[in-house]
Amino acid sequence: MRKISLALLVLITAGCFTACGQIFNKSRLDSLLNALEQNNKGMGTLVLSKDGKVIYQKSTGYESVVQGVKASAVTRYRIGSITKMFTAVIVFQLIEEGKLSLDTRLSEYYPQVPNADKITIRLMLNHRSGLHNFTDSAYTTYYTQPKTHEQLVQIFATQTPDFEPDAKASYSNTNFVLLGYIAEKITGKKYSWLLKSRITDKIGLKDTYYGGKVDLKVHEAASYRYAGGWQEEAQTDMSIPGGAGAIVSTPVALTKFIEALFAGKLVSLKSLEVMKTLKDNYGSAMFRYNFDNKLGYGHNGGIDEFKSTLSYFPEEKLTIAYCSNGMNYNMNNIVLGALSIYFGKPFQIPSFKIIEVSAEELSKYVGNYVSDQLPLKISITQKEGVLTAQATGQSAFPLDAADKDKFTFEPAGIVMEFAPEKGEMTLKQNGRSFLYIKEK
Repeated sequence: MRKISLALLVLITAGCFTACGQIFNKSRLDSLLNALEQNNKGMGTLVLSKDGKVIYQKSTGYESVVQGVKASAVTRYRIGSITKMFTAVIVFQLIEEGKLSLDTRLSEYYPQVPNADKITIRLMLNHRSGLHNFTDSAYTTYYTQPKTHEQLVQIFATQTPDFEPDAKASYSNTNFVLLGYIAEKITGKKYSWLLKSRITDKIGLKDTYYGGKVDLKVHEAASYRYAGGWQEEAQTDMSIPGGAGAIVSTPVALTKFIEALFAGKLVSLKSLEVMKTLKDNYGSAMFRYNFDNKLGYGHNGGIDEFKSTLSYFPEEKLTIAYCSNGMNYNMNNIVLGALSIYFGKPFQIPSFKIIEVSAEELSKYVGNYVSDQLPLKISITQKEGVLTAQATGQSAFPLDAADKDKFTFEPAGIVMEFAPEKGEMTLKQNGRSFLYIKEK
């Protein structure tokens, strides 16, 4: 139920494949995904759809590493926060039916939640409620155990708001869990039924549904973390994410969903415009992506070790959907690579070269680093030839040697460049740089 943002990368292309009038280097895109698989950087399924027709689909890796079952077109993935788009569709349908309004107060349904009398449906859709994101507090102590609606609402009710409603925007899963509950209260139906009757049955999606415990028999993928090998991750109990992140689907089904949405088959075009309208970079369960001056709309998701992204470019009538159940790389770079290859932009397929650095050499980077530009202290440690970084209050992560004095953590797009003779380290992420000084 995490979010990611697209950021530009530099690219090379050669050879062509023509589909729907677009010059498209299919083999080069194959090469990118193959390189990810061969270097244990990522596994999953990528789909491109043009004018409502799938023009590219490729799966890599395994839906079950333990059973040796390869991923394929029928593999189903937990899609995390892309679920929010489905929830928003249900909410706007109820608004169009006169059963709800954007100005309805949360207090009509859950008065026990802080500031409920000031929080509207509109503010929840746009992440402007101020409700604390419940997955940021104690979530890891209970996420694998079932929770009732009442238990989760009690958790929400005891959490201090992050800010006054409508003061600003901040991503919070709490908003969409509550929106799902409100839809259930209004209709008297479970979210799973609402999803089926209002969306999936309407547009013919047979492999998109409210998830449960991963069922390998129906090609539901397990998720994996890479640590010298793919290791299965614990499963979130799907009673918890609800309307914020509980849906299971396939990339092909996701392309059909967003194309139906933009065609006015699920909500009116007026409602769609509201969903697309951004304030402080948030629409109603929708983000805007800018690639080479082309505008796309969609969402992304993360739950357990599943990561997913879905975006539609209306002018180009192009949809891209990628679902992964194991990622040891920055997924933004994969998506941007795919778009760059499709649109014929320069793209360099990563070499993933590995540089061996001795434990003695690594020891010169070890220490605690502080910065005047960021409040986070970063601790660098070394054990058994592996350099590890840990920022204040965050989990530790391994660093890979990319070049002399240069280390990376590719899943988060982090680069650390050391100047050991000066006792300095420069942290680079998302196009920004921060100078760190090693403590004496």
